[in-house]
Amino acid sequence: KMSCYDLYPSAACGALRPQPLADSGNEPCVRQCPDSTTVIQPPAVVVTFPGPILSSFPQDSVVGSAGAP
Repeated sequence: KMSCYDLYPSAACGALRPQPLADSGNEPCVRQCPDSTTVIQPPAVVVTFPGPILSSFPQDSVVGSAGAP
């Protein structure tokens, strides 16, 4: 559980020291916590493109030439 503290002296509340929000006093005091900023990084997306398919067709045929003598 996070608690917010008023770190700045407030004359209206008579706060000369950091006081938690739950601190009760005789005078009504409203403390506003500063907005918290959270940077959310999107997850890395890995896109894989299929590479060229290299197929080899082994052939047992021998290419030659027969010439007339």
